[in-house]
Order: sequence, then C-alpha cells, then structure tokens
Amino acid sequence: MAGGPSTPALAAAVSDAGGLGFLAAGYLTAEALGSQIDEFRKLTDAPFGVNLFLGAGTPERDLSAYVRRLQPEAERYGATLGTPDWADDDHYPAKLDLLVGRPVPVVSFTFGCPAAEDVRRLQAVGTEVLITVTTPAEAATATAAGADALVVQGFEAGGHRGAFIDQQDLPGGGPLYGLLAALRLIAGTTDLPLIAAGGLVHGADIAAVLAGGAVAAQLGTAFLRCPEAGTQPAQRKALAAADRDTDLTRAFSGRPARGLVNRFMDENSAEAPSAYPQIHQITRPLRAAAAKQQDPEAMSLWAGQTYSLAPELPAAELIARLTAECGDALLKATRRIGM
Repeated sequence: MAGGPSTPALAAAVSDAGGLGFLAAGYLTAEALGSQIDEFRKLTDAPFGVNLFLGAGTPERDLSAYVRRLQPEAERYGATLGTPDWADDDHYPAKLDLLVGRPVPVVSFTFGCPAAEDVRRLQAVGTEVLITVTTPAEAATATAAGADALVVQGFEAGGHRGAFIDQQDLPGGGPLYGLLAALRLIAGTTDLPLIAAGGLVHGADIAAVLAGGAVAAQLGTAFLRCPEAGTQPAQRKALAAADRDTDLTRAFSGRPARGLVNRFMDENSAEAPSAYPQIHQITRPLRAAAAKQQDPEAMSLWAGQTYSLAPELPAAELIARLTAECGDALLKATRRIGM
C-alpha cells in the first residue's frame, strides 16, 4: 500500500483494534520513514510493522519508444514525464540502517529476498522478519535466508506482485498461483509460519486461509475505503462504484500489478516493458496530474480481485466486523462437518 494509502493513522487504528498495522516504506526516504514511525508511536504504543521494497531496478535499457507513446498522455494532463534513475535502490540501505538503529517489532520485504546478513541484523535487534513470496521456489530461497515467517501472495492480490524476478514474457511476471493453491504448495517446502495475502476482504476469507494452513491473514484492499487511509478521492469513488474489472499491468510502473481497469491500462498494457522502477518514475508526474484532476482513467487504481465486496468503515469497525465474520464462518464450518 505504498504511495499514499498507507498512513500512520491507518496503521495505528488497525494495531489498536487488535490487528498488526503496517507502514509502507516504499518510495519513502529514510527520513520520511522515520517521521512516519514517530507519528505512529505518538498515536499508540501497540506493535506494528514496516514493509520494505527490495531490488535495485532492471538494467539500463532503451525506453524511448514507451516514452514517445506516453507523451500525448502527459500533454493531456499538462504533465511532464519523469526521468528514470537506472540505479534506484529506493533508499534501501539507509532505511535498513534506520530500522536496525530504531527497531520495530516486524519488518516485511517485497520484490525479492533480502541478504541473510540483512535478516540477521534485524533479528539481532529483536525484529521479526517476513518475506513475501509467490511460488514454492521463492519460499525455499526465503527460508534459506533465515526468515521468521513467509507472506504468501496469491494472484488475487491488489497492487504489485511480490515475485522476486519479473519475467517479461509472462503477464504476471512469473507463475500465477491462487492463494489457497500457493499455501498448500508452499507448506510442502517449509516449516515456517505462513501468512496469507490476496483477495481477502471478508472474515470468511480469513477463516478459509486459516483452515488452509495459514497462521494469519494480510489484508490491504479491504482497508482502502477506511477514512484513515490516504486513498485518493478518485480511487475511492471508483472503488465504491464497483463497476470495473481488475487486471495485471506493467503500464504504470514496469512491474506487474493488479488494479482497476481504466483507459491507460487498456491502451498501454500490451506495450509496457518490464522496467521497474524506471517506468514508475516516468509515469509518476502523469499519474499525479490525473489524480489532481480527479480523473481515474490515468491513475494506478491498485486493488484486489474482490475489491467490490470491501465496505467503507473506520478501521476499528472493520477489524471488529472481520473478526466476527471469521468466527462465525469457522463455527458454521465446524457444524457442517459434525464436530
């Protein structure tokens, strides 16, 4: 939920209500992340987590054809396309140093597997380390790196795919597993606790993944309409309308991500190269201009497949509702099998 929807207020509300709120560190400097951690801790002393992006970007390549393709789109919104930084590391070393010097309860990683030394540095200061995986092979790599638990992401998930490597010839960047299938397959490769992520917006969904072998569920799309979230007004309106399909695209960032289908995706997905974060940097001013004009047709409207079922509620009320729904679903399932 990097790029806006994640806020200290949302994370604090989730943690206070009995969940584990997360701050999204993606696209932030170490200083900005430190400020968000301070803000969170002013709101509550409950535990929380921080999510870090990995990866230093794809090798330098010629993106001029895609830039030319997007130029009329930028002119439509009065924007100037951004300039890519081929070696962007998302300030990862500085943020890692910050989290070692100012420990938080949990740190999760997305877009790759951290070095075993990085994992040990965090664990040495009392931080539990989670690594997002999408395949059994990635799970084996993350287990070997020393993770405390794995976040298993199914293809239903909104936002960016957590695959370690983006394969240009595959729409999802790699093999696509549904969440329950991924849980069962990955459980056969590791004894680590598994946290299920992808398309979970109802308590019965949480019950399903707990029955499927997960120890916990990770939800993102479910919280996009909470008042504490930093979701853009145009995206909130599109989520409430619930009249769009979702699909995977590289058009906005150069890396597969699931969002509500709009004109920009329709026109550019087939031509978008695998080049993250370069494409993200190129399109950022265009997306910001569209958001300022409240035009959803050129915004990255990240959301999971089941977004239309997510309610508009304060985070604490949503947590209470999800908890009640989960308990009810587990009770009904127990009754159905005669226990």
